[in-house]
Amino acid sequence: MSEPKAPTPAPGDTYKGWLFKWTNYIKGYQRRWFVLSNGLLSYYRTQAEMGHTCRGTINLATANIVVEDSCNFVISNGGTQTYHLKASSEVERQRWITALELAKAKAFRMQAESDDSGDESSPPAAGQAGVSRNSEVQSTLRTLGSKVEDLSTCNDLIAKHGSALQRSLSELEGVRLGGETSEKIRQVTERATLFRITSNAMINACRDFLSLAQAHSKRWQKALQAEREQRVRLEETLEQLAKQHNHLERAFRGATVLPPSQSNPAIDSKGSVPVKGDASDEDEENEFFDACEDVQEFITVPADPKYHRRSGSNVSGISSETGMDDGTTSLDEQSLASNPESPQSQEVEPVRKRRTRIPDKPNYSLNLWSIMKNCIGKELSKIPMPVNFNEPLSMLQRLSEDLEYYELLDRGAKCQSSFEQMCYVAAFTVSSYSTTVHRTGKPFNPLLGETFELDRLQESGYRSLCEQVSHHPPAAAHHAISERGWTLRQEIALASKFRGKYLSIMPLGSIHCIFEKSGHHYTWKKVTTTVHNIIVGKLWIDQSGEIDIVNHKTGDRCHLKFAPYSYFSRDVARKVTGVVTDKDGKAHYVLSGTWDEKMECAENMYYFSTLALTLNEQEDGVAPTDSRKRPDQRLMEQGRWEEANAEKQRLEEKQRTARREREREANRTSSPTEEGGHQDNYQAMWFERRMDPMTGEPTHIYRGGYWETKEQGNWDCPDIF
Repeated sequence: MSEPKAPTPAPGDTYKGWLFKWTNYIKGYQRRWFVLSNGLLSYYRTQAEMGHTCRGTINLATANIVVEDSCNFVISNGGTQTYHLKASSEVERQRWITALELAKAKAFRMQAESDDSGDESSPPAAGQAGVSRNSEVQSTLRTLGSKVEDLSTCNDLIAKHGSALQRSLSELEGVRLGGETSEKIRQVTERATLFRITSNAMINACRDFLSLAQAHSKRWQKALQAEREQRVRLEETLEQLAKQHNHLERAFRGATVLPPSQSNPAIDSKGSVPVKGDASDEDEENEFFDACEDVQEFITVPADPKYHRRSGSNVSGISSETGMDDGTTSLDEQSLASNPESPQSQEVEPVRKRRTRIPDKPNYSLNLWSIMKNCIGKELSKIPMPVNFNEPLSMLQRLSEDLEYYELLDRGAKCQSSFEQMCYVAAFTVSSYSTTVHRTGKPFNPLLGETFELDRLQESGYRSLCEQVSHHPPAAAHHAISERGWTLRQEIALASKFRGKYLSIMPLGSIHCIFEKSGHHYTWKKVTTTVHNIIVGKLWIDQSGEIDIVNHKTGDRCHLKFAPYSYFSRDVARKVTGVVTDKDGKAHYVLSGTWDEKMECAENMYYFSTLALTLNEQEDGVAPTDSRKRPDQRLMEQGRWEEANAEKQRLEEKQRTARREREREANRTSSPTEEGGHQDNYQAMWFERRMDPMTGEPTHIYRGGYWETKEQGNWDCPDIF
């Protein structure tokens, strides 16, 4: 196939041609057909694919273009898309660079104009937009004409006074003066002549500009109207596509019932349904590790449906009786079943019977596009959303779900080896994500001062307390203590960004786990959670990033890596790998597994785990601020979503009013030179803010008194509901 000779690019032209794109170390550079149009660079395997299958697209408005050598250059959007490209010659590379830079400048201007047009107002209809643009252009031309007339008047005055000045200078030349004076007069005359010529040239250029603008005004108006109409058509098409997809999905669910072994196999194996048109044809870069030499212990976290509450992944599969003599230890079902410490071998009779059902989730249709199209790039906490996006649990209750596999910490507290104990802590860290694979609902944002207690002291030997300690930025503090010899505490704030196709949630803050008997103190942070297919397609969740668990007493570390989902990867989906090392960096354990493998069939109950089903169950004696007493959350659980929405708005307005009152009170009690208080001037009830001695970070730590107050029944809590 011969390479077409592309013309020299001009602003706004579509530019096409062959380039070599780097794929991976096995295939190297592969020849691809690239098309540059409307600020987007797309590529295909062949020219014939342009009509049906795009292999990838990058927006040049936010892209960086870097030249590496005579033929190579790189285009990156600063995120997940990076194209390493090579042209056939230096001349061809320069043509592409010129075209890309022109397209980038145009795309950036269009994006800036779109941003300046006003994010708060909805776009006008196509006809209205055309009329508005026409009147705007005509008004601009009239203004330009008026300014040119002003310049013409000034030019006439300059010419008049310039002529008078030249006559005066000519008369001075006739007067007998010294040679030096005559020379000065001659120089002034020449400069006056040049000034008059320049002013005439400026006026003529302004007239030419006005004539050119008037000649091309109709073409500009048509182009502007076409751009606006195209934008409106694209929005309508995407909205219609989202509606059709939701309709087809509901029809499919209503007409087809698959057995559990065959239901949605693509999601079971990869986490989402692959769409050929959205996929890239390139393999993702896989990370390879050399085999560890002299590894004394090797523990694999197995996955078996018999030992998982909700899925096939058994993150609690590390045996506390693992032998340390041989070089490699592997755990199978028999060792787990025979382990006396296994939760399956100890049937604990609960003090009270916990509920196992809540009302099914109604199948309400929702136009996501109408709500989300103006929210791209904003913080999740600043986007007003109805309860249709929520699940009937607050973020405090969702945070308490980290204790789903508390038995791991119970068994870790009995370990004699710090490395083995680190393995349990690592497994507990991974287990906090095991309930999230289908949990696409957003928890309720807690109100400032809202609390949630989880008292499982008689049933499981632990109890925990959460409190919303800050509203802007939103942050929650959590403290859990167990009779089995461990304490867990954390303060978590969430940073989030909506990017159109996906939503990223970045937890901020450290988690602490302290074992009383050994004195080992562990800290770690959470990874990023990403919700994909926000607008079109089936929602699915992925966890990606790295976690470093540190034992501050011994210096031991565990490095965990959550591999992001890749359609082209041959690895198992939701893969987690890790290695436990001592303070000198020597590896002692290698961990591998997944943060979840399968989910139980519980689609109508928000994909709640066994623990999650009981978290919002009504209990006597809890604090008046407990999340169980939140009315909007309770109404949503009961399926009364309209009432829940109204109640949610009432509570949020009540919280805003309380915040304004605190600010007024702070202004009255503080002097002009005093600095403002910390985060809304709110004083947490059960937590106090102080410097953490381990991390050196300011954090909220449990101050005590909650459980004693509960025993006395003497609650003195603010009215937040």
